[in-house]
Amino acid sequence: MKKELVTHLVPKSPVSETFRTLRTNIQFMNSNIKLRTLLVTSTVPGEGKSWVTANLAVTFAQAGKRVVLIDADMRKGRLYTIFKVQPRPGLSNYLSKYSDESNHLDLNDYVVPTEVENLYIMPAGNVPPNPSELLVTRQMRNLLDELKRKVDLIIIDGTPCKLVTDSIILSRMVDSTMIVSAHNETRKDDLERVVRDIKNVGGRVIGVVYNKLPITSRKYTKAYYYSSSSSGARVPSDSDIERKKIQQRTKNIMSQNNDSKHHNKKSNREDIDDWRKILNEDRNKENSEN
Repeated sequence: MKKELVTHLVPKSPVSETFRTLRTNIQFMNSNIKLRTLLVTSTVPGEGKSWVTANLAVTFAQAGKRVVLIDADMRKGRLYTIFKVQPRPGLSNYLSKYSDESNHLDLNDYVVPTEVENLYIMPAGNVPPNPSELLVTRQMRNLLDELKRKVDLIIIDGTPCKLVTDSIILSRMVDSTMIVSAHNETRKDDLERVVRDIKNVGGRVIGVVYNKLPITSRKYTKAYYYSSSSSGARVPSDSDIERKKIQQRTKNIMSQNNDSKHHNKKSNREDIDDWRKILNEDRNKENSEN
């Protein structure tokens, strides 16, 4: 399992807490309906869509929900590399009724468990010549209906909308769609176009995840963000933390030295006052004898 699954490998990290917050927000956004199917898409490749989808699926599974994660990017699907499962048979094999191993349509042959409890995955499968045509078949709707009877939530990792129409097609079949964008990468007009295209076909956009947001180590402990170190975000390293500790110790030492100097100055003043007092007493004594 890759280090990209931070919600599974480091569940108490700030990034994991961010994904739990995202999970809660999605549930609130769908409070008027029972969320059963969620599509995650983006505008162009490289915005961190699959990373967000995988970690979000883990957080739902950690909450006790039985989750199936479908890799619907039948062109360049990569969820199988994140979860370290076999790439086929998968979605394309199921929809085209073809598999390297068998020709029957037993769903258990295509949905496999992961190392995360309650989380299952259907990889993309073989690269077909007609991915968009496979998604509009009745078999795709039948797949979603059958999975709804078996699990609590279906999360679909779709394709980028600007290049192909696969995710636009799927947005009509799911309850909600979420779009992943990237800091200094996603064009505003592209994002607006994706939202408009999804709404035009009857899809429902519940929000946008702002990924790859750069953040300093100083602000890291004060705010959570939707990004990962592998996606270009700045995460405090062990050396950063150690450097801060050293700086704090140095400040403490300097503060102690200043306190010591202040104390010494005070002691010196007290000694001088005592000597002056003694000298004055001696003078008064001499004057009295005379």
